[in-house]
Amino acid sequence: MGQNLTRKIIADHLVSGEMEPGSEIAVRVDQTLTQDATGTMAYLQFEAMGIPRVRTKLSVSYIDHNMLQTGFENADDHRFLQTVAAKYGIYFSRPGNGICHQVHLERFSSPGDLLLGSDSHTPTSGGAGMLAIGAGGLDVAVAMGGGPYYLKMPQIVGVHLKGRLQPWVAAKDIIFELLRRLTVKGGVGKIFEYYGEGVASLSVPERSTITNMGAEMQATTSIFPSDESTREYFRTQKREEMWRPTSADPDPDYDEVVEIDLNKLGPMVARPQSPGNVVPIEEVEGTKLAQVCIGSCTNSSYHDLSVSAAVLKGRKVNPDISMTVTPGSRQVFTMIARTGALADLIESGARILESACGPCIGMGQVPPSDTASLRTFNRNFPGRSGTADDKVYLASPEVAAVSALTGEITDPRKFGEPPLTEAPGEFIIDDDLIIPPPKNGDVEVARGPNIKPLPLAKPLAQTIKATVLIKLEDNVSTDHILPAGSKILPLRSNIPAISEYVFHYVDPEFPARAKAAGAGIIVGGSNYGQGSSREHAALAPMYLGVKAVMAKTYALVHQTNLVNFGILPLVFVKDGDYDRINVDDVLEIPDVRDAVGSGEVIVRNTTQGYEFTARHNLSERQVEVLREGGLLNHIKAHAG
Repeated sequence: MGQNLTRKIIADHLVSGEMEPGSEIAVRVDQTLTQDATGTMAYLQFEAMGIPRVRTKLSVSYIDHNMLQTGFENADDHRFLQTVAAKYGIYFSRPGNGICHQVHLERFSSPGDLLLGSDSHTPTSGGAGMLAIGAGGLDVAVAMGGGPYYLKMPQIVGVHLKGRLQPWVAAKDIIFELLRRLTVKGGVGKIFEYYGEGVASLSVPERSTITNMGAEMQATTSIFPSDESTREYFRTQKREEMWRPTSADPDPDYDEVVEIDLNKLGPMVARPQSPGNVVPIEEVEGTKLAQVCIGSCTNSSYHDLSVSAAVLKGRKVNPDISMTVTPGSRQVFTMIARTGALADLIESGARILESACGPCIGMGQVPPSDTASLRTFNRNFPGRSGTADDKVYLASPEVAAVSALTGEITDPRKFGEPPLTEAPGEFIIDDDLIIPPPKNGDVEVARGPNIKPLPLAKPLAQTIKATVLIKLEDNVSTDHILPAGSKILPLRSNIPAISEYVFHYVDPEFPARAKAAGAGIIVGGSNYGQGSSREHAALAPMYLGVKAVMAKTYALVHQTNLVNFGILPLVFVKDGDYDRINVDDVLEIPDVRDAVGSGEVIVRNTTQGYEFTARHNLSERQVEVLREGGLLNHIKAHAG
């Protein structure tokens, strides 16, 4: 059998390790991206390494998250990021230029290259044939310094697409079908590679919608081949010289194969409060809505907005609906303005937002209480919208646009023939808001008062004795651990301040209790830390004195972030051990500094008077990182 595309790219970038599933490998990174919610911390970490210029082929700093300037914090951070980019050789995408994933796909994606981004939806560029992986900011900082990225060699799942999508069925429904089958835990330790005759019928923006939402399965990443459709996309972006073909060998070998017959798919919707809670639209049709939002890094391309505008043209949004539309980039914004689609959206009654993440991260457009909101976004975790009791449904732009007219979730197939839209012959290219770095790094970095020194963990103690501060159920996301939103996100470069919001919507007393305890342990269920790659969900608990997390299973990026910041991630051997633990129990892990090397430790519940075994699945390198108190300490210790 032939070799699959993913293994080809990994082999081309392999620095060390064996390409056997589950074995730790290190890969060379070609490109990096950051956004402003994670970027300030990533660049503080890069500065701490003392490296004069980035060593990647390309690194880009985007401003797209913290766009609301209700105080000085966001504006100060933007100045910091712009001057840091100039000093260290990083391209800077200014506020208003667009969402990092949409812009990177348009202007910088490179088939066959490896992209590492400090955002979980970095796999968006997999739609253009890149191996694009989301990671914590510290891992990205190391990559900018020329270091490799470490991960466990994933299993490669081949997704065989057969047939062709039917009218009113969208690319979003393909990834919904995978989420329906595999759940939000189905991609842990896996890369999804799409192939088959159905691939050719999907445009690059449609493919990127699919790879973007692969993150909701906790997949390492997802990838499409780079074919003639990719070449055409690069031509319309006026950078055909950057295109190259990449594909699997004939009859490729996969660890697992999933088949999807596109002919048989219908429109789907993810119900509250998980992107994996997917059902056919018939099961939720008729649900009354108060809000419809089209946009996010998943569905804000020219294709998505032109389809939405065509549905709304000459019609009015239902008077009970507040509707917003977010162009994913300035390029998209300009294109819909020139074609008249923007006027159609405005005349329908839709509100046009700036090119940014916006309501997807609770940054404005918070829905009313006790109502349903339909969004084309990628996540609907509880409270992520900014409303504590939110009822957020996820759907394609086609479903969202039709539902905005009716005021309830509506099957678009009942709307008649779908509108005809055409891909543009070429896009309007204007890169003036992307500032290339000067050849000379003689730039003074601007630091506002909200930027505080980077806290470091202490080396792993010989014995951990700490209080159980909180006990959580399955599928706790990083939004649960450290929320986003207009109040909290501006504090991303100020760990003492943002740590006051750890578990804010779950247990607002957690920070005070953690500080009073001095040393704490978090207990979680399955898939602990799913969702965003935000390292603050590990860094802030570390600052509050959390020494260990015990869970049934972890989302891999969050587990890596815990290690990077010196928090020991342990796994229960028996579910009964999880059941017996109570909040406020005092747990002791004796001789942990030595015992952690074996993969198993003894945990004593000194409150209840029993002990049990816990284990980890960390590599020898990660164990050494833990012992030294996190990745930055490890790098400094081995700087030579």
